[in-house]
Amino acid sequence: MAEIGNQDREAQAKWYVIHTYSGHENKVKATMESMVKNREMDDLIFDIQVPMEEYVEMKNGQKKVKERKLFPSYVLVKMIMNDESWYLVRNTRGVTGFVGPGSKPVPLSDEEVRALGVMDSKEIYGEFEEGDIVKVVSGPFEDFIGTIDSTNYEKGKAKVSISMFGRDTLVELDFKQIFKE
Repeated sequence: MAEIGNQDREAQAKWYVIHTYSGHENKVKATMESMVKNREMDDLIFDIQVPMEEYVEMKNGQKKVKERKLFPSYVLVKMIMNDESWYLVRNTRGVTGFVGPGSKPVPLSDEEVRALGVMDSKEIYGEFEEGDIVKVVSGPFEDFIGTIDSTNYEKGKAKVSISMFGRDTLVELDFKQIFKE
């Protein structure tokens, strides 16, 4: 039987939320990353994140951009759940358990993952390139077929040329509104 590639395995992985002691989020992340490397479990645990947000603080009349934890006491882990990966996470110093009913790990839905912003646009929607033929799946241009003119992965948008009334019209659409044909 052919071994499944790491990218294919990562596509099967889900994001889970782990509860930690307050103030131990970064320490838990570092410890887990080290354990994954030492135990060669990078085919089970793919990403560990402490979501952060930037904010502006005024001090002595000066603006300072700082970062703070978006969800204090929580760490996000992208992993394939099995006994081995569950054991590693559960037995990491500072982890109190998985978030879920009765501490039963429940993966986040794709919508929740998108809302948290832990994945980049390419991971969520795939890669769109100039010249790709796409179908619009939602919004006022639903069911139209168009060609990608340009993309902006930071904003998660594409400019698509759609033929309307015999003329090509350039419209800006969210990646979630289009599907590669």
